[in-house]
Amino acid sequence: MVSIVKVRSPAVAGMFYESHPESLKRRIDWCFTHNLGPGSIPEVSDGPRSIVGLVCPHAGYMYSGPVAAWSYHALARDGKPECFVILGPNHTGVGAAVSIMTSGRWRTPLGDVEVDSDLAESILKYAEVVEEDFYAHLSEHSIEVQLPFLQYLYGEVKFVPICMMLQNYDVASKVGQAIARAAADRDVVVIASTDFTHYEPQQIALENDEAVIRRILELDPEGVFEEVYRRNVSMCGPGPVVSMLVACRQLGASRALKLKYATSGDITGDYIAVVGYASIAVYR
Repeated sequence: MVSIVKVRSPAVAGMFYESHPESLKRRIDWCFTHNLGPGSIPEVSDGPRSIVGLVCPHAGYMYSGPVAAWSYHALARDGKPECFVILGPNHTGVGAAVSIMTSGRWRTPLGDVEVDSDLAESILKYAEVVEEDFYAHLSEHSIEVQLPFLQYLYGEVKFVPICMMLQNYDVASKVGQAIARAAADRDVVVIASTDFTHYEPQQIALENDEAVIRRILELDPEGVFEEVYRRNVSMCGPGPVVSMLVACRQLGASRALKLKYATSGDITGDYIAVVGYASIAVYR
């Protein structure tokens, strides 16, 4: 019997990032060397590994790529993990409330990325709030845009995609606990893909985003939702961030570091209606 491998084709290549491999690599070079980026192209270290979680933005590389590059620059210097779990919000409204793929490949202009079936199946087993759903991922960009950075650094990688439409503390906490149980004996980095304030004036974005980021740096998952709800922060991925924090705390996280914060206004010069971007690393 011939098994059929599901291949998830890129949804935003040619829009959020370049569709040609060499052009995409040059764009990622640009992200690393931009004046809002870390300023240099990283070399992958042998470790020892200490990063267990990351917060990364997911807008078009022209806007958020230099900020995202801070996370991947730090990750490269930390060595190569065995696997990644990438959590992103569901912007499309398609599919299950919390969706996972447990098999298949995701295609980008830099090649195919394999889903780590063993880890994904374990997460699905431990989290009753998660459902297997291929269709929820087909048009969603928040997870996809992280993959070319990982391929650029490491070549072949394995990952688990989790797309969250339902985002509240109870659900996010259960997802995080399941990730921690499944990854207890694995070298895994959990990436929370999110942008922060959307289309507010620069000063409002700075104030609201700083309040949420402060709670992330305190490794306080409940506090993240408290700030988001209390301030009505238009952050698209509080659920992924909280799941990441819950998982990382159970996996031994002891501190977090804000690597970079900027807004779309810092790229475009338009500060009337900005989107906030942050890179944050969580360490054992």
